[in-house]
Amino acid sequence: MSTQQSHSQFGYAALNRTLREKDVRTNRGMQQATFEEKGLPYAGELAEQNCRGLRRIVRWNVDHDIRFYRITSDLIPWYSQYDLDELPNSERVLALLADVGELADEHDLRLTFHPSHFVKLASPTESVVENAVVDLECHGDLMDAMGLSRSPYNSINIHIGAHYSDKAATAERFCEAVDRLPPAVSERLTVENDDKESLWSVPELVESVYDEIGMPVVYDALHHQFSDRGLTGREALEMAVDTWPADVRPIIHYSESRRLHEADPSVSPRNHSDYVQGPIHTYGNEVDVMIEAKMKEQAVMQHRQQHRDR
Repeated sequence: MSTQQSHSQFGYAALNRTLREKDVRTNRGMQQATFEEKGLPYAGELAEQNCRGLRRIVRWNVDHDIRFYRITSDLIPWYSQYDLDELPNSERVLALLADVGELADEHDLRLTFHPSHFVKLASPTESVVENAVVDLECHGDLMDAMGLSRSPYNSINIHIGAHYSDKAATAERFCEAVDRLPPAVSERLTVENDDKESLWSVPELVESVYDEIGMPVVYDALHHQFSDRGLTGREALEMAVDTWPADVRPIIHYSESRRLHEADPSVSPRNHSDYVQGPIHTYGNEVDVMIEAKMKEQAVMQHRQQHRDR
């Protein structure tokens, strides 16, 4: 599978708004009571619909020259409760996943995951860590089913997400928990800076995670505004970029505050805007940019059109 694109790409996450109007989506799910009542047959039915939706979205991305896409973690309902091959329609689901991977490989389209904030590898509570490990194993298994590379090119990106009143101990627990993960996860794992001053900045992640276990750091430009530690955006971006393997293009996240777009002080400065105005500064670094804007693929296409000459 591909491990490097020929030039920087701009991408988006999960929902394709254009296709959603045609009921194409990848996050069909159900409540626990429904899962307990209908079980694996219904889970398989939803999973198959979601995987068909994913294939449609990846094809749409190819057709519109968007070669970077983050898959929703809600692709397979209640996946932590069973293995894919336990589904009655597992052959169809696995075939669809393989189709997605082949399509991505053929067209040099980068696929990633970003598990939810409930995945807390550094928690001092063992049951929370165990749940996080299982959740991440599911992500790794899905990427393997798609035939995606076991490298941060196909990143499974997470946050440490808390400090538990002792950052040194938290970082140590995080690194120890990573050692518990299978290669399908650990070889793809990346870690991202947080959007709160008290949490994890780029330099802290470099010192506490990359320097210890070699995990690449994803730079988030908006988050950096809340945890800059005196570094400029360029300094933080380049510090994060230097943690990536030489043969894998680094990922950065870019979003803009809705408060600035709407001039409404009541809106949280951490809320993402619908579109991005940019320009998106990469300071000459070759990176792939995940645009985290509410209008998803439409924001990517608008930004590309506005900045085409650049």
